Amino acid sequence: MEKNYENAIKLLTSQGKFYINLGLERISKVLELLGNPQDSLKCIHVAGTNGKGSVCSIIATILSRHGIKTGLYMSPHIFDYTERININGEEISKENFAKYVFEISSIADNNKIHLTEFEILTAVMFKYFADNNVEVVVLETGLGGRFDATNVIKTNLCSIITHIDFDHTDRLGDTKSKIAYEKAGIIKPNSPVFTSEGYEEIKDKADKEDSLFIMVPPFEDTTNLSLKGTCQQANLSLALAAVRYLFPEISENEIQESLKQVKNPCRFQLVRDDLIIDASHNPNGVMALRESLDFYYPNRRKCFVFGCLKTKDYKKMMQILFEKGDDIYFYHFNNQNSCTIKELQESCEFDSKIFTSLNNLPNDSLKVICGSFYMLSELVDPSLVR
Repeated sequence: MEKNYENAIKLLTSQGKFYINLGLERISKVLELLGNPQDSLKCIHVAGTNGKGSVCSIIATILSRHGIKTGLYMSPHIFDYTERININGEEISKENFAKYVFEISSIADNNKIHLTEFEILTAVMFKYFADNNVEVVVLETGLGGRFDATNVIKTNLCSIITHIDFDHTDRLGDTKSKIAYEKAGIIKPNSPVFTSEGYEEIKDKADKEDSLFIMVPPFEDTTNLSLKGTCQQANLSLALAAVRYLFPEISENEIQESLKQVKNPCRFQLVRDDLIIDASHNPNGVMALRESLDFYYPNRRKCFVFGCLKTKDYKKMMQILFEKGDDIYFYHFNNQNSCTIKELQESCEFDSKIFTSLNNLPNDSLKVICGSFYMLSELVDPSLVR
């Protein structure tokens, strides 16, 4: 088999790899065989239910524009796996991506270590960043925190915990306190933790690790921030609190200029006057989306193109998102867990139609494509959002 990008993707998405299995034992063993590249890296570690990607993107943009060689690790991707790993805004090449994927998979297989897709990607990221002498890594957790593969790091520059809400309750717990406990697992000894919510589980973990607990009020001015949405004030406040604490040499003027350049595609992104793309994929995400739509466009007729995974609370998501008078179109995307049109229609209290094309939507409405990361690549032209 040729060791190219296409075959690397086939390996990652094969039935034997493409599933979730939380834990640090497997990733630790592989990284040890690679010489523990993660131990040479300085990381800013970010966990939370929503807002992680925006916080990471803001911090990485500021640091890289200041001249710090900055690695950014995020998930999921929208169009290509290479979006998940970049240095100073430049994605890992498909050639390098394939090379690292096959190298790490071979090492794991030869040592009978069965890695998941996310564990392979995380090992690729640590090795790639270490090989390229990255100075600071901005690290987004994949799921949870305590047993997430990214949490193999022993130290960090700081931890950031964004807004906590219900998602992945089968793995993280069915109360916000249980979820907060899992997210707090990223807190490291003698390392500050920034958060905007005062969960006792986060405070207790910070006390246990002798780490400074810093509550951040959502008061930052978002005027210069290129990312839009009412939720961005809290995200920006967390990001800037961490940057100012860790890198006081970065001037306020430099910070504000950097904010104009931040990119985090498909998060309340206006791609043309009548089309917004938003990767809201859980109840809290669609609540933030609805709030932003009503705030920025109170008098616009709204037309939704919605698709969702069966593993999400899609009934609650639709109850939050849709209102009387909205135009609603459902889409069944190419994923084994994608809700069928029938499942969505039976769970929706309003009339709806089957989505066929953007050209067939009402001309006078504000169109909103939302509901799942996994469907965006099927509906959105990459040139519109990148």
